[in-house]
Amino acid sequence: MSQTTPWRVTKASRDGLAPADDRLVTEAPLEMRLGGTPLAVLMRTPGDDADLLLGFAITEGIVLGPREVAEVKVVAEDPERNRWEIVLADGVRVDPERFRRNLYTTSSCGVCGKASIDALKVAAPEPPAGPVLSADLLLSLPAKMRDLQETFDVTGGQHAAAVFDAAGELLGVREDVGRHNAVDKVIGALAARRWPLGELVLLVSGRVSFEIVQKAAVAGIPVVGGVSAASSLAVELAAELGLTVIGFLRDESFNVYTGADRLGGTSAG
Repeated sequence: MSQTTPWRVTKASRDGLAPADDRLVTEAPLEMRLGGTPLAVLMRTPGDDADLLLGFAITEGIVLGPREVAEVKVVAEDPERNRWEIVLADGVRVDPERFRRNLYTTSSCGVCGKASIDALKVAAPEPPAGPVLSADLLLSLPAKMRDLQETFDVTGGQHAAAVFDAAGELLGVREDVGRHNAVDKVIGALAARRWPLGELVLLVSGRVSFEIVQKAAVAGIPVVGGVSAASSLAVELAAELGLTVIGFLRDESFNVYTGADRLGGTSAG
């Protein structure tokens, strides 16, 4: 299934109306199963589905890390590839009913179907003390992510999430119609290669919301930045857990809401 869908639109301007070809972000349901039991339905942009589900399983606390997952695979009888199964490693036991969501998760909501704020605070590891980052390095990150937002270039409708190391090297970037899905995709892709993740920076293309901070915390990522604002609940959670949250990271400045001790000098090094 393609990440974009062709659509015939009517372009309106001061000069009048005219037909035109456009491309939309594809949004389609993805059913996640564990031990044959459906856990959730995620509304996502098709592509990197195995990364999405591994990241989701980690950041939602369903598993403690990638080593507890033997395989993420398409359900055999699904030719549309919209039903996937998480196969646990030998000896790992998880009760699917503990995590089963009775509501589907929309592309704009990362925490739908959960009963309370307290239930959202999945146990997170102690974050790393570092990294210590310069303002110059942080200001260089959005352009590196933006250069790889290929579907956004075509549709204008995709969120992105990227992970960088302490030297500002881009380790991975993913796009999705849901901002939390983009985060899960990039965390899942990276977790399949290295674990624990370590002293990294998670950057998102929009606002820093509660579920973004929660997912970063559970994955052990200590620094979360966004090109837009941070929400009050996101900042409060980050302060409680010892994370650094940065907002309005664009142009020549940014806001540091929590964890300013991870900000160092001005040289990118």
